[in-house]
Amino acid sequence: MKKLLIAFGLLASTITPAAAEERWADIATLEENVRKGDYGTVTSILIIEDGNIAYEGYFNDADADTLHNTRSATKTITGMAVGAAIDDGVLNVDMPAAQFFTDITPFQNPDPRKLELTIKDLISMSNILECNDNDNFSRGNESRMHNVEDWPSFFWDLPIRGYPSWSEKPETAKYGRVFSYCSAGVEMAGETVERATGTRFQDYVKMKFFDPLEIERFEWQENGLGQAHKSGGLGLTTRGLGKFAEMQRNGGVYNGRQILSKTWTQEAIKPRTVAFADRGMEYGYLWWRAAYEISEQRHEEYYMSGNGGNRVTVMPAHDLVVVITKTDFNQRGMHQKTNLFFEEEIIKRLAR
Repeated sequence: MKKLLIAFGLLASTITPAAAEERWADIATLEENVRKGDYGTVTSILIIEDGNIAYEGYFNDADADTLHNTRSATKTITGMAVGAAIDDGVLNVDMPAAQFFTDITPFQNPDPRKLELTIKDLISMSNILECNDNDNFSRGNESRMHNVEDWPSFFWDLPIRGYPSWSEKPETAKYGRVFSYCSAGVEMAGETVERATGTRFQDYVKMKFFDPLEIERFEWQENGLGQAHKSGGLGLTTRGLGKFAEMQRNGGVYNGRQILSKTWTQEAIKPRTVAFADRGMEYGYLWWRAAYEISEQRHEEYYMSGNGGNRVTVMPAHDLVVVITKTDFNQRGMHQKTNLFFEEEIIKRLAR
């Protein structure tokens, strides 16, 4: 295990208020719990409080230079790219997405409703096509998409989703939308950015985010056509992930520079759909929303999440960013163990 305790984005040593120092003083217990495997196969933990690193630790052969593929955490960064394109004036959330894909028309399973599907539908996980990664029988399941070369045609050729009598319908849903976790739809959201800007997606993200955030180490996975894997294929260092979260926490600002508009950072985290009502989870524009309750206190968070139990969390009321990377891909309990980490190592300290 390797750990670092230094200031985030500063040359000086850590500047931490006394209360925060006390909060993280017993960090050795966190490290012991990680080594015991209580939280799964953890590779890194980064805790940033009020812009300063309170704790940074690496485990299981990872270090500060390791590029972590946090899988679907990439989706949130794709959402930020959509926001940047909206800031640039070439997209808006109510724009029909199909207008950018006339080169692959006519779509299979033709239906006029496909032509009305908006950017908002794609980034709120509520589009009307039959696409559900949580259903192995879904025609739009991401595993089926990965097996074909042409991902845009894969998505737009899907049939319209059905709403049988035993399922929730948009007209009765809390936000007027029904959640369906669809990676192929996120790929299309990112593809609209590429087509609207006329810039290769990887290059656009580098220009808009990596360069101003001073992120030099990254790696994109690509599909058979050389297109970036926009819903789950970006490798970043732990600090790189932390920089994205810090920028979001600060209303799109990093090192005094407005990288993403404050308007978009606020719109992105507003609830748009109910993801899992039984767990109190909602969804914004490719941001998850949830809360922990302890000692009669409610601690709200919004976060990026990915297979393996990876999570990048922002807790604005506490000026806190927490990154945890793991490699428990497709393992039962991977997200539950991450929840346990937050409950035991973060929330209990905040409730003191």
